[in-house]
Amino acid sequence: MNQLKTILILCTGNSCRSQMAEVIINQALSGQVRALSAGTLPQPKVADGAIEALKLAGLPTAGLHPKAIDAVLNEHIDLVVTVCDNAKESCPIFPRPVPRIHLPFHDPHGEPIESFIAVRDDIRARLVPAVLQALNLEMN
Repeated sequence: MNQLKTILILCTGNSCRSQMAEVIINQALSGQVRALSAGTLPQPKVADGAIEALKLAGLPTAGLHPKAIDAVLNEHIDLVVTVCDNAKESCPIFPRPVPRIHLPFHDPHGEPIESFIAVRDDIRARLVPAVLQALNLEMN
């Protein structure tokens, strides 16, 4: 039995892309990967469009809230994934070396729900395989 790998999905506001990615990874890779998300400058709340897009896919949204990077710095992180260019540029230094990948996604803030759904589906299509590859895991 492999030990559960922990990944940190990092974005600027931790209010949309990183939140959707956290939920999607936790659902798709349950039992292999534990995803956390945080922001370099967290917003006050998760975007309504992100919540709606997750609910439309039947994914859980309870307890989602933006978190500052400080809230997860003491976690044992196996992989950092930056999902926006700003987070990549301001990614903090961790207490030990942590592998990183950068996989940017469109920011749908201020756009109709269809944009949030498209980003949700893009995250599922590109991020899940990228995490599996980066952690040398296979889909269950």
